[in-house]
Amino acid sequence: MAARLRVGLIAGEPSGDALGAALIAALRRRVPEVECFGIAGAAMRDAGCRALYPAEDLAVMGIVEVLAHLPRLLRIRRGLVHQLLADPPDVLVGIDAPDFTLPVEHRLRRAGLRTVHYVSPSVWAWREHRIKHIAGAVDRMLTLFPFEAGIYERHGVPVTAVGHPLHTRLSPVTATQRTDARTALGLRADLPVLALLPGSRASEYRRLAPLFLDTAQWLRANGRPCQLVVPLVGSAARAVLETELRRAGAGLSCTLIDGGAQQAMTAADAVLLASGTATLEAMLLARPMVVAYRLAPLTYAIARRLVRTPHVAIPNLLAGERLV
Repeated sequence: MAARLRVGLIAGEPSGDALGAALIAALRRRVPEVECFGIAGAAMRDAGCRALYPAEDLAVMGIVEVLAHLPRLLRIRRGLVHQLLADPPDVLVGIDAPDFTLPVEHRLRRAGLRTVHYVSPSVWAWREHRIKHIAGAVDRMLTLFPFEAGIYERHGVPVTAVGHPLHTRLSPVTATQRTDARTALGLRADLPVLALLPGSRASEYRRLAPLFLDTAQWLRANGRPCQLVVPLVGSAARAVLETELRRAGAGLSCTLIDGGAQQAMTAADAVLLASGTATLEAMLLARPMVVAYRLAPLTYAIARRLVRTPHVAIPNLLAGERLV
């Protein structure tokens, strides 16, 4: 009997967790007995991945923000490498989170293990020199978008453009779908709906929720009241939103839901959201959107000097021009 295929996986945030869960499902269709283990979020755990560490432990964004958590992140990385070398998978797949996953991939590849990185780092935006390190860390790069593959081909890195799984699952919202989503959320039919998506990490909620709620208050004060619907990612995000709602004052009609970002966008007339995968979802659902982000001042000052692309939102990156 052939040995069971064993796949190591690392995901560090909700978007990577969703990609990892879809990857596990696809692997099981081909190899039903595949064993998956590593750093996994809730979706990957539900798909059958054994978590050596929860992905929630890695959900930190920004240069300054990462520094505050660096000792803990390094301990997790050392522990993970030790466990993977002691009980090696047939292949390791790092999903996004390149500053954490690529060093792990590099260490395991030096030890003779096969490695794959899923989701290209933003080498087209900044630090393209990282490709030299990537070439030493991975046997193959899997990119979500076609324009990324050419960069790796120019540098001789084996690459496959696999596409984003969302494009096969989402389509423009119909009037019936919007009505059904509003009914399911208990929203009025006669008042506009604004979906607020301040990110997927508690740190993003803390930075963006005040700005987003102040925007809703400005609309209300200027004669454009609307119903707010906010999908939440975890209890920490709920705590931040509830605190900010109390600060923002009375008068805001706000529905908080656990998860359900696509349902919230389906119900909405417009979406105010953080840059990231959610902008791709909004585009595929054909929802009008405003994209925003707020970094720590030092992180912003560094990024402003290093980032070379004029666009951040995924729709703009794909189009090569400003759409939103």
